[in-house]
Amino acid sequence: MKKLPLLFSIYLFIVSCKHDVEWPEYLGGPDRNHYSPLDQINVKNVNQLEIAWQYHTNDTSAQNQCNPIIVDGRLYATTASVEVFALDAATGQEIWRYRSARDTQWFSKSRGVVYWEDGNDKRILFSAGSNLYALDAEKGTLIKDFGDSGNVDLKKGLGELAQNKFVAAPTPGTVFKHFIIMPLHLSESAGAAPGFIQCFDIKTGKLQWIFKTIPGPGEFGYDTWEKDNYKNNQVGGANAWAGMSIDRDREIVYVPTGSAAFDFYGGNRKGNNLFANCLLALDANSGKRIWHYQFTHHDVWDRDLPAPPNLIKINRKGRIIDAVAQITKQGYVFVFDRETGEPIFPIDEVPVPTDGVQGEVLSPTQPISRLPKPFARNTLSENDINPNAENYSELMGAFKGFRKNMYDPPSTEGTLIFPGFDGGGEWGGAAFDPETGYLYVNANEMPWILKLNKNKISSNSLSNNNIVYTKYCSSCHKEDLSGNVKSGYPSLKDIKSRRSQSYIEKILVGGKGMMPGFPQLTKAERESVIGFLMGTEKQEVVSVSSKDSEFLPYSFDGYNKFLDKNGYPAITPPWGTLTAIDLNNGEHVWQRRLGEFAELSAKGIPVTGTENYGGGVVTKGGLFMIAATRDSKFRAFDKMSGKQIWETELPTSSFASLSTYKINDIQYVVLNVGGTKLGTKKGDSFIAYRLKKSKH
Repeated sequence: MKKLPLLFSIYLFIVSCKHDVEWPEYLGGPDRNHYSPLDQINVKNVNQLEIAWQYHTNDTSAQNQCNPIIVDGRLYATTASVEVFALDAATGQEIWRYRSARDTQWFSKSRGVVYWEDGNDKRILFSAGSNLYALDAEKGTLIKDFGDSGNVDLKKGLGELAQNKFVAAPTPGTVFKHFIIMPLHLSESAGAAPGFIQCFDIKTGKLQWIFKTIPGPGEFGYDTWEKDNYKNNQVGGANAWAGMSIDRDREIVYVPTGSAAFDFYGGNRKGNNLFANCLLALDANSGKRIWHYQFTHHDVWDRDLPAPPNLIKINRKGRIIDAVAQITKQGYVFVFDRETGEPIFPIDEVPVPTDGVQGEVLSPTQPISRLPKPFARNTLSENDINPNAENYSELMGAFKGFRKNMYDPPSTEGTLIFPGFDGGGEWGGAAFDPETGYLYVNANEMPWILKLNKNKISSNSLSNNNIVYTKYCSSCHKEDLSGNVKSGYPSLKDIKSRRSQSYIEKILVGGKGMMPGFPQLTKAERESVIGFLMGTEKQEVVSVSSKDSEFLPYSFDGYNKFLDKNGYPAITPPWGTLTAIDLNNGEHVWQRRLGEFAELSAKGIPVTGTENYGGGVVTKGGLFMIAATRDSKFRAFDKMSGKQIWETELPTSSFASLSTYKINDIQYVVLNVGGTKLGTKKGDSFIAYRLKKSKH
């Protein structure tokens, strides 16, 4: 183990002490374990929780997924349009609020901010659009000597291929010494930017190191791609959008990466494609690879790693092991020795189908961990089609026509992705209890349909001006503009009566919510899309950008859930679950359904579970607390038995990870109640709960 400088050791001690009463980092700490040692709120009194304060942001412009942090009695968080604010964490009173004039902030999303201090230098770092900003934590003002007048371009180390492409960073970066290591969110279509890992100096904004997730000649992993993929404008991604965890003692940062782009066809990137779909252990000082593990070879199913890994300590057959656990969208938990990358539980390379579409070359095997058993179903049979669905026969007929095994390749007839594109495990991540060695995972079980279409676009210049819309927008919003509201993609029909041309152009460039922006579009292409949507397009030829004119042979038919006629999943419940797993032995401790549809319960149908997004908190007080469900409930469970012991109704759903902290000897639990996702109503509040005040 490397010896740490004395001052840094003192800093770590101070941070660890703060952690006893505060929530100083994303998901609670550098281990991303969602754990709190607080026990004032516990299994005996959680039913006495009441609202302590509520703060309204007055901003419902988009989804808000922010996990607030609490340091020195202040709560730091973001609004839906990424305005950063500081509150008195005991009262909810606003201390300051930073509003940027940059248009790109309107359309970003944020899962939180980063706090860093060095003596009297206290900073909040956050990203909006493709920029990383530094604010004075006391005043909420830009620190002008950070980067370029207070911000750094996150495209800085990505090279020429990233210029004029969508790059953002909704998940907070990871602090190491006076550096911040940044995750990136990119487009998932052909022509995406490369997802290199970048480290910046928090004091100056200077780029410190880069790890190339798409290797070049002479670099490890280069032979797992086709020659020159590293400089191919059509190949990108392999980005760490979900965030990272860090072992500051060992000076190792653990980085989960996503799939290479284009997500669903890899005929132009043959090979296993390191370092896409990997857990990377990197030297936090230099970015040098220590070890890696790839969870999906040559991914064409969008099997990104969905959350930061958990840094854990387990007792495995009498041996105490410092380990790292990674949840996956497929519903597996993989556990490794933190230093060596050796699997704690056996992993098998299992043969899988390789009969993909023409031009595709798939891996003949994929890794499956023997233990723990999956926390979500990942295979379906005819028995899983819901017999109570009103259109059961129609659903069964469709099901028989799909490819449906977990690693059946994308197809023109349709392949079921289950658990869905969002998991299984999702970005809220898992919670770990160091007292017991239990991992708590909330998960979805929603089938989605992956269908490829033969690409109709074959020319660089076409007279039909909807060519640009067809290429960039139709996979989500459909060629007829109808969208897919049930799957979360709005209709664009009659948008001219709802939105201005300038608003549409800003969304096209900057993105909004889960929609990436398309800054690479030329002015003519933007005008073409806007004209098509507004019904004012001109009829002359529109040329597609020369840098992005090499069309792939297949296009994606869109993100379509497999639903019954009433909008419920076509399969039998559960549709959302919460599972406790003992990572000492790999066995499930308990599992229960998470969330309900009130209208189904009223008919006497047992609780089904619902889709859920955002993580929970596990505490020394014996609790696991979580919101996350579409039914707008905040729930508390006995962490040992899984019994639900309390719930309350929220103003709308909370699709964000919650936080807990203690001030003036009072423990609070705070939730970001933003709604909007899954068709829920919009919200704008942060709500803090505490135990009811004593009358004596």
